[in-house]
Amino acid sequence: MALSSAPSGGIAAPGASSEKLTRSMSLTNLIFLGVSAQIGSGWLFAVLSAAGAAGPAAIVSWVLAALLFGVIAMPWMELGAMLPRSGGPVRYPSLSHGMMTGWLVGGAYWIATVAVTTLEAQAVLTYVSSNWPQLGLMHEVEGLEILTWPRGILAGVAILAVFTVLNIFGIKMLSEANRWITLWKIAIPTLTFILLFTAFRSSNFTETGFFAMGFDGVLHAIPATGIAFAYLGFRQVLDFGGECKNPQRNIPIAIAASILIPMVVYVLLQVAFIGALDWTAAGLAPGQWGSLLSSDWASAPLFQALIAAGFGGFGTLLLIDAIVSPAATGWVFLGSATRSTYALSEHDMAPSLLQRLNRFAVPWISLIVSFAVSCLFLLPLPSWYRLVSIVSVALLLSYLVGSSSMMVLRRTAPDLPRPFRLRNAGFWAPASFVATLILVYVAGFSTVLNLSIVVFAGTPAYVAYIAVRQNWITRFRAYSWSAVFLTVWGFVSWQGGWFMTVSGGQREGAWETSAYLVACTAVLAGGGIVLYLMSNTVGRVHVSRSTWFVALLMAVLFLSFYGSYGPLDHPVFGEGWDLIPVAIAGLAGYYWSVASGFETDEVRENHLEEDVVPV
Repeated sequence: MALSSAPSGGIAAPGASSEKLTRSMSLTNLIFLGVSAQIGSGWLFAVLSAAGAAGPAAIVSWVLAALLFGVIAMPWMELGAMLPRSGGPVRYPSLSHGMMTGWLVGGAYWIATVAVTTLEAQAVLTYVSSNWPQLGLMHEVEGLEILTWPRGILAGVAILAVFTVLNIFGIKMLSEANRWITLWKIAIPTLTFILLFTAFRSSNFTETGFFAMGFDGVLHAIPATGIAFAYLGFRQVLDFGGECKNPQRNIPIAIAASILIPMVVYVLLQVAFIGALDWTAAGLAPGQWGSLLSSDWASAPLFQALIAAGFGGFGTLLLIDAIVSPAATGWVFLGSATRSTYALSEHDMAPSLLQRLNRFAVPWISLIVSFAVSCLFLLPLPSWYRLVSIVSVALLLSYLVGSSSMMVLRRTAPDLPRPFRLRNAGFWAPASFVATLILVYVAGFSTVLNLSIVVFAGTPAYVAYIAVRQNWITRFRAYSWSAVFLTVWGFVSWQGGWFMTVSGGQREGAWETSAYLVACTAVLAGGGIVLYLMSNTVGRVHVSRSTWFVALLMAVLFLSFYGSYGPLDHPVFGEGWDLIPVAIAGLAGYYWSVASGFETDEVRENHLEEDVVPV
């Protein structure tokens, strides 16, 4: 028997809007879109931050990350080919697990894609500031280069405004322009690798040992230093999947290509950078890998490496690319954020006003909203190195549900055509889930905690808007619950002392962290129980079916605190061994999430029609 997810009459069907997107993108342009989303600021900064976390073994981090993301991508290939929808990544969780899970996961993804746009604007300004410090765009705080007020932050707003204008004119113009820019973005890193290889120092790979920071460093480098961020762009293929030709064939091909091509580029760059690293020019003693982030090279690592190698002339071309590459990635991600907002609106999780299209078939109000929110991210975390880990984990968190959504939809919508059907899904689906959770875990306690605070702070928006709109809870109860929860959650989060600190550490005078985690658990559990009791029968289904996500995220927080990636000098779970309980938690979370899926109204009433028209 199907579990209803809405009152009688059902929710609005996806695609119910009279305004449609257009299907006009070729396979080549779709691949270039995915590649462009991944070769942005990551190639300009991640080679240094990865080396700082893993030493020469950062090369292993890049290869291992590509393999992990290949596993993570497999369920998304089936989903993308089965239901090619613009903003697809925020739609699938709602189809398989209901609106509350869809809001938590889709909201995390939307926040992350908006923040990536800000990240790319910061990357442009960081490289510009390194060459022209007299502009006063950045200054140092606690060892990190951050944007100044007002010059730096207003310059960031101006760059974001340019991204917005470029998105206004439609997907056809965006994809065609992006094709040529992507070729540029591949050519410049390739030339950089060739030039840096002429200054190769093999001693940099052997002097302190290849695994200078241990295997822990290899894993930690993936989510924490920009490596995961560099690969996460493969899902932009899904965001624009509803606007490509022959999506059933093209989406899986484009996803695979958008992982493999960047992997080759990044591995070559990492080898060249480590080989060309001039310790004296960087102001460090040989082997001081952990100090690279605070070195003289931190604001423009590849530019400084080229100068030290005697290629200052090419360094000027690199500065041009330091504007072009992040800018191109920024406008692609802003387009993704716009389509995610559009998708949330189509699923009745945001106002229908956000579905309005301009004459270029662009959701222009969604675009303006995404631009406004991206500007806000310039304020609390005005540093590329600080923001990149949080953005990476937010994107990873949204990837978590892909495998369980695939398995749930196989059960609830078995008759949907599946042009790409993942074989041996009983192995690959949980493997994808566990791989994603491990990457979330190794990002470190502070990063996961900061993201959790933001994600759960969005719950009142679900209760006060979505649940009320669906008549699952009375307006008075919803507003009362939201006000109390947000007040208590904000108070506890502030007292914990970890939220949005520039250094990533805990503020002085804050609560003891283990007590703080217990308080967070109590607030979430108590708030969830009260919300369940306040809701009607249908609303309770959505609350209960999202419990797995909340419990799993809290489990990762506790494991992270007591593990080798937490703040304890003597962790309970030592290096390597801590991955065992994380994997066990991942398997338990996977099977719980699959069991929590149900036949939602969109699936039960076959409201899966497309939101695009062919061109």
